Amino acid sequence: MRILVTGGSGFVGSACLRHLLAHGDEAIAFDNLSQGHAESVPDGRLVVGDIADTGKLTTVLQDFKADAVMHFAAATYVGESVTNPEYHYRNNIGGTLSLLCAMREAGVRRMLFSSTCATYGLNPKVPMAEDSQQDPCSPYARTKLAVEWMIRDFAHAHGLGFTLLRYFNAAGADADGRFGEDHRPENHLIPLVLQVALGQRDHIDVFGTDYPTPDGTCIRDYVHTDDLAQAHRLAIAKTTEQTAEVFNVGTGRGQSVLEIIAACEAVTKRKIAVKIVDRRPGDPPALVAAPGKLIDKLGWKPRYTEIVDTIETAWRWHSSHPNGYKDRD
Repeated sequence: MRILVTGGSGFVGSACLRHLLAHGDEAIAFDNLSQGHAESVPDGRLVVGDIADTGKLTTVLQDFKADAVMHFAAATYVGESVTNPEYHYRNNIGGTLSLLCAMREAGVRRMLFSSTCATYGLNPKVPMAEDSQQDPCSPYARTKLAVEWMIRDFAHAHGLGFTLLRYFNAAGADADGRFGEDHRPENHLIPLVLQVALGQRDHIDVFGTDYPTPDGTCIRDYVHTDDLAQAHRLAIAKTTEQTAEVFNVGTGRGQSVLEIIAACEAVTKRKIAVKIVDRRPGDPPALVAAPGKLIDKLGWKPRYTEIVDTIETAWRWHSSHPNGYKDRD
């Protein structure tokens, strides 16, 4: 297949792009590099542009003769979405509208959208299946849900086939240590903990120890980017112009904040300093996927089922690239 990957220089988008190329598909990234890194994209595979530019998107889709689009481009910082909702609504919803219009103009009728478990909100059901109630509790999550409905509406009106992947906490790095997570600022737990191990932070904040979980800290489902990429490739291959499908992507196993810290200590063989602070507003006690549908319908077989294996890949990246892509050879 010939696949355009919006946001293809980001953490997950670039992992999926490289995975597609490794499995014989033709793929290019379309990215404005506001959050991603050109170094994460193989040479000759990056088109720099903004998804708000409908005309350029249309031209790229036509010139590339794209069969399908994988859509990752989005503003993703939850805290920023609270303080600057306009940016998130303009970028995530407005940008997707531009993309859908470009796809219609170029005659591309297959789409995979990178959605999120955050659309489920403070849902107490664990593990979460695809039919769990969606009640997003941040502007970021609300934009993702709005985009899901926008895609459904365009599909109904214009014959678009789509698959929505609601994935849980992306983690890890490429096994060879060449590509990994580099956010500015960083807000994901595993790289933050590893920054303490590297001496880049004095401690890791633990936001609350009084949740209704075994150790009182929040539980999340961490899925390796290689396994996310496999899910995306399997899903796009099965997406036709008649498809209207949703899958949760996660391991089905959750780890608490304290368990992640302990696993990072085991992998790095370094003590991690911890500071207990107040809860953050809106943090659900537990978010864990029910991945049975993805396994049964698409044959998804995650490689990384133990959290220490995922953290080992992340540590290989962070310890060899303490400044992220600035340390690339």
